[in-house]
Amino acid sequence: MTWLASSFMGRRGVAQAQERAHHSLTETDQGAFHYVYGPYAKPVMHVAPGDVVAVETLDAFGGAVKTEADLPSKVLNMPFVNPQNGPIAIEGAKKGDVLAVYLKSILPRGPQPAGTTALIPDFGGLVASSLTHLNAPIAERVKKMDVTPDGVKFSDRITLPYEPFVGTMGVSPEIEAISSLVPDYYGGNMDLPAIAPGAVMYFPVQRDEAFFYIGDCHGRQGDGELCGVAVEIPATVEFQIDLIKGWSIPGVRLETEDFIMSVGSARPMEDAARMAYRDLIRWMVEDYGFEESEAYFLATQAGKMRVGNMVDPKYSLGASMLKKYLV
Repeated sequence: MTWLASSFMGRRGVAQAQERAHHSLTETDQGAFHYVYGPYAKPVMHVAPGDVVAVETLDAFGGAVKTEADLPSKVLNMPFVNPQNGPIAIEGAKKGDVLAVYLKSILPRGPQPAGTTALIPDFGGLVASSLTHLNAPIAERVKKMDVTPDGVKFSDRITLPYEPFVGTMGVSPEIEAISSLVPDYYGGNMDLPAIAPGAVMYFPVQRDEAFFYIGDCHGRQGDGELCGVAVEIPATVEFQIDLIKGWSIPGVRLETEDFIMSVGSARPMEDAARMAYRDLIRWMVEDYGFEESEAYFLATQAGKMRVGNMVDPKYSLGASMLKKYLV
């Protein structure tokens, strides 16, 4: 028996983390990709709690940056970036439920070099915008990398570990259609490296059938996604779906074998951090029996904070607590 049986998904899920039907959503099956999270697109697939889905995602550039000569300013059609698979409709999901998504694997696909990063004018954590500053835009540059499970070939001298994760995933808002570049309570473009194989993601369902979206996989990324572009890869992502009734959460939560995490997305960055820690403390009170001040003390002394991105329209931070302190 794996740790998944003891997770919130395993203990509270409709399927109790038991695998049921298996599905495949290829790039061809997807057809048109989506650039907003919203309730108005027609579902490409219907699945039930317990089902496992393998999805072929595009990279954040939609495959348009094929070589180091393909500058984003020349080959991208803004704002049509960060394409998303979906929406996938979840049978039985209702507003007020929680959608659980267990990430089983993320594998690069397509020809090498599969990985792409870039410096883009007016974009990134250390650049000034020409809309607000007199500084000249940063010099545009593309870097391509071979990406396999054996590593990310950054250069002839440096090979980095392959540490894949999903940059963008979540559920549809109730009535809004929001750019897939924006993270918030429904998920979206969080760019948080903890959203990796072995993690269970929890999303607050906003509408019937949830309408789940996923895309923007990364071969790896440093905390903050400093230049605004990770090692972007097309990938095959396998995940398992479940549905939790009677569990109200205000935003995105994450669970692994070793820790729980709450995600806050906002600007300024300190508000994202406060939102994440606030929800983590509430989670410790509601589901682990802590008195609020005791949880506040423990989060102060043992909490950890991970920066997802510091470049998107909202910043995403994850506040976590090791499970060994929660028993």
